[in-house]
Amino acid sequence: MSECTHNCETCGANCSSRQAESLLAKQNELSDVKNVIAVVSGKGGVGKTLVTTLLSVNMRRRGYETAVLDADITGPSIPRAFGTAKERADGSEAGIFPVVSKTGIKLMSLNYLLENESDPVVWRGPVIAGTVTQFWTDVVWGDVDFMFVDMPPGTGDVPLTVFQSLPIKGIVVVASPQELVSVIVEKAVKMAELMNIPVLGLVENMSYYQCPDCGNRHKIYGDSHIEQVAASHGIDSVSSLPIDPKLAASCDKGTIELFDGDWLDKLTDLIEEIGK
Repeated sequence: MSECTHNCETCGANCSSRQAESLLAKQNELSDVKNVIAVVSGKGGVGKTLVTTLLSVNMRRRGYETAVLDADITGPSIPRAFGTAKERADGSEAGIFPVVSKTGIKLMSLNYLLENESDPVVWRGPVIAGTVTQFWTDVVWGDVDFMFVDMPPGTGDVPLTVFQSLPIKGIVVVASPQELVSVIVEKAVKMAELMNIPVLGLVENMSYYQCPDCGNRHKIYGDSHIEQVAASHGIDSVSSLPIDPKLAASCDKGTIELFDGDWLDKLTDLIEEIGK
């Protein structure tokens, strides 16, 4: 029996690593995406898109070529957050060209391919999952240092497809303070563990509201459980995002690239180190 040489191009061993790699979709021949980070949660409405945009903007500010793949096919929010909702993607025989934000972040979302951004996507799961894979194989991303994937909620077809088809370096899990959400978050964490994908950090959104007058922090949704969840799974990086009307307004107005805050700086440092 052949021994594994840890190089699947020359190795003759039929090991689990070879089987896992064979599921990866081949990226467009004109693309070179070096690091792919998925932003996930077991529940909708907790702020995955917000975290995705903030991390991508942080990376772009540090001088990296950055991209966002919007895998939330039925509820895409990336175009509006970046102020590109009215734009449409172009293409050629080489593939589809991503829309580029004001600061140079490359974006791909289904809304860029629809005639009207308000058109509903009434598709079954396998079709939706296949579309996400095509965003990897058919889009001409060019050189990208860090790609962030804005995932749909849950642990269904699309998350499974992304975990199997894209070379995910790690995931960021987003939650809100409610105990029920913490339980649901554990499902996303355990799914990543089953897929042998490291959890880079937990982000608790809507963690508190800081009074602009007195500076006191108020826990609108109750005490946090995110530290316990992180500790139970050996996750070191935990970040908290406040309830901030300015952030919400930035997403609505498409000016998220102008945000001012250091909430995710430590998590960005960690992702940057992984890239190095």
